[in-house]
Amino acid sequence: MRANRFAQCFSFTVMSTVKMISWLFYRFEITWLSKKQYPDLKDVKLMVLLNHTSLFEAMLVRLAPFPFIWKIARHVLLPVADITTSRPIVGTFFHALVPGVVPISRKRDESWTNFLKRVNDDAIVAILPEGRMRRRDGNDKHGNPMTVRGGVADIIDELEGGNILFLYSGGMHHIQIPGQRLPRLFKKIKVNMEIVEVDEYKKSFKEEDVKTRKKAYIEDIQQRLEEKTPYCKHQPYNKG
Repeated sequence: MRANRFAQCFSFTVMSTVKMISWLFYRFEITWLSKKQYPDLKDVKLMVLLNHTSLFEAMLVRLAPFPFIWKIARHVLLPVADITTSRPIVGTFFHALVPGVVPISRKRDESWTNFLKRVNDDAIVAILPEGRMRRRDGNDKHGNPMTVRGGVADIIDELEGGNILFLYSGGMHHIQIPGQRLPRLFKKIKVNMEIVEVDEYKKSFKEEDVKTRKKAYIEDIQQRLEEKTPYCKHQPYNKG
């Protein structure tokens, strides 16, 4: 996916503005869990955000250096639920922020198949693999536990070479809980970051059967969600 020059420039401007706003109003506590760090972002092909709690996670663009933001503006693919992109304000913001937003349903249907066809060597895919947001009680809006779904495994199986960037969010309910209109300012955002090589990651799973291999990816990423997200005492689901 390559955005045209105008769309790239507009997206870069929007993301850079969000980056500066987050720099002014929030403090970030960042911990790297890998030897690979900022210089290795240039080879990232997949960004995986774990612990999805708020649409204000767009502020995590603060973590990206400006050259990487420029690259994201041109090459990123971001699958977003069609019920989200169809919302007048939120949908418009997502499309302005990222030209590569791809509306999908929450079913394994043609919309997902078409998205996978767009994953190529030029693309940088960004995904929130839980597929829905954590609510105040720590579960999704239907009261079910937050778990990693299969879409991220489909993407990993398509990739060759490059890096995976895992972003482990400590949560943003102390800033904005789904349903609240306005965010709270001057809060600290905790994030762990880790870069792993795509080929090395895939080699660690020996399963030849595609279904079994994809299940192993999902189990590994679920374990990462549970063990590598930083603890933030200000999240309501952590109380007690």
